[in-house]
Amino acid sequence: MIKRYFELDSLNTTISKELLGGATTFITMVYIIIVNPKILEAAGIPFGASMVATILSAFFGTLIMGVYAKMPIAIAPYMGENAFIAYTVVKVMGYSWQTALGAIFISGVLFVLITILKIRSWLANSIPLSLKIGFSVGIGLFMTFIGLNDTGIVVLGVPGAPVHIGNLKNLTVILSILSFVLMSVLMIRGVPGSILISILLVTVLSFILKVTPLPEKILSLPPDASEIFLKLDIIGALNFGFISVILTLFVMAFIDTIGTLIALAMKANLLNEKGELDKIERPMLADAIATTLASLFGTTTSGAYIESATGIAAGAKSGLSSVFTAFLFLLCLFFAPLFSSVPACAYAPALIVVGMLMLSPIVKLNFEDLTEVIPAFTVVALMCFTYNIGIGMTAGFVIYPIIKILSNRTREISSGMWVLFSISAIFYIFYPY
Repeated sequence: MIKRYFELDSLNTTISKELLGGATTFITMVYIIIVNPKILEAAGIPFGASMVATILSAFFGTLIMGVYAKMPIAIAPYMGENAFIAYTVVKVMGYSWQTALGAIFISGVLFVLITILKIRSWLANSIPLSLKIGFSVGIGLFMTFIGLNDTGIVVLGVPGAPVHIGNLKNLTVILSILSFVLMSVLMIRGVPGSILISILLVTVLSFILKVTPLPEKILSLPPDASEIFLKLDIIGALNFGFISVILTLFVMAFIDTIGTLIALAMKANLLNEKGELDKIERPMLADAIATTLASLFGTTTSGAYIESATGIAAGAKSGLSSVFTAFLFLLCLFFAPLFSSVPACAYAPALIVVGMLMLSPIVKLNFEDLTEVIPAFTVVALMCFTYNIGIGMTAGFVIYPIIKILSNRTREISSGMWVLFSISAIFYIFYPY
């Protein structure tokens, strides 16, 4: 029954492969159960309650993505949006976190509406192939950059240069390099589960070498989340002066989700011959519902995670892997100390390796046509060098029509691209620089 429902045979996969893929995705993004609450703590949201909200958001969002959308993609609270809420909306603008959650709920409901009306899928399918390639390559390099930073191989914010090489004599960095090499060799040799095997081996080694402290306990009871559950202020968010915040949240999540879904679908070979994702409304509706639920639980905008690419690289092809990932997140309610002890030196190299694998679509880009190359390059460059996926994507949506118009090729611009151009222009007008 499970094999039939998730179409495992037609996808040439098995339950064990999906379990492996789901576990790999989980391991590479389990950091979110600690990092998201830490960021939101700055907004006044209690850490323990926020951790429960994060886990529940990841569980329900990923489960819906697996069972309803049947895609190997995990959902959790977005990192960019949580920082925007904590440091801009609450700390700088002075709004309460309850009002911010109200804005997230409103944006989630808007997502659901435009998804049901098939507006989101129409816009996604109107994006030219060159930009879709740019999304995949840009997100791949973005993941690589995150991985290099998390491992300590690259250090950010060094005086005199934006980035600098880290201390390669540091034992943590050495373990990171070992994890990368081990992962690469196992993948070259075609060993199943190479990413997960490497992560687990280096985690154990980091415990032995005392680079990572052993968890004080394995089991723990979930903290009380009643102080943030259903505490959103929707009425307060409907204030006229708060419209810019709602619009910014809406556009940020809208753009991030489209780019991530397309890039992951391209990595999983789920796009058709036209470069479109069939039944794209399903994963889009899944993330729209996830965002709405997240605000009710007491956390920020949720959506598809680029770390899902690690699970796809490990063999995940169906929604069953997402079901496994979802229940692993649910276990975090009781095993948070254990799962959160996996060090960055073990899992971050997976982001580097998978980032490399996401570069493959670049061979489909027609380098003879600069009207396609320039927008794609703009996407890649700004995603990486602004450290913001949304900035790269919106820049592509803006530059593509401009380049086509100035090249007397206006007819090649779809009506959907004009809408994306307008949305992106509005995004830059209201963006909190």
